[in-house]
Order: sequence, then structure tokens, then C-alpha cells
Amino acid sequence: MSEAEQLKELHRLLTTPGYELTVTRVLAISMSIALVAVVLWLVRTRRLREEYTPIWMVAALALAIMSLRFDILYLVTRAVGAWTASSALFFLGDVFLTVVCLNYAVRLSRTGLQVKNLAQEVALLRADLDELRPRE
Repeated sequence: MSEAEQLKELHRLLTTPGYELTVTRVLAISMSIALVAVVLWLVRTRRLREEYTPIWMVAALALAIMSLRFDILYLVTRAVGAWTASSALFFLGDVFLTVVCLNYAVRLSRTGLQVKNLAQEVALLRADLDELRPRE
């Protein structure tokens, strides 16, 4: 068997559904349930604002769906051109983290601009106040 044929056979074996383990499935479902529980606990204790909850709930839901339906995971694996399902999951995790980081960068930029504007307004108000105070 040539090297190209061996590579094709390896690719076929890795992308063919059916080699997942029950332990993997149970672990993934447990992790998605744990993620939902942690997000809800963080919102309840006011450590996570409600506006961020949908992002993390969608992540937990996607993890649960991928855990319950490995065929969807294999479809995504083929769609992104990965050889293994774990590679596709790592890729999707990287995409998710990139989107979250971009979201935080936008919020941080907006907050920085607001702080600058507030500091300028305070400086102007102090100058006005100093003009109105009688000199001693």
C-alpha cells in the first residue's frame, strides 16, 4: 500500500463516525451541564452580568448538542476540513475565544473613551468652580 493510500485510509478511519466512546459522551454531557450550572450560579451571585449569560448558554447548548449527536460533530469536522473531531472542537473553541476577546476589546475601548470624556468634563467643571469661588 502506497503512502498516499495509507493517508487516505487513515483519514477515512478518523472521519468515520462510530469510534467515539461512551465515557467521552458522558464526560462531555457532564461538562455542558456543569457549565450551565456555573453560569446560572455566577448570575445568581451577581458575579456575571445577565448580558453575558446568552453567550455562555449558547456555548453550553452547543457542547450538549455535540455530545448527544456525534454525527453533527463529524459534519462540522468535515466542513472545517479537520481530520479528527477533537481538532474541529479545538478549532471551534479557538473561534469562540477569539469572538469573546474581540467582544471584550470593543467594550474596553468604549469604556476607555467614556473615562476620558468623564475626566475632561470633571476638569472643565473644576475650572468653572474655581472661577466662581471667591478669591481669598
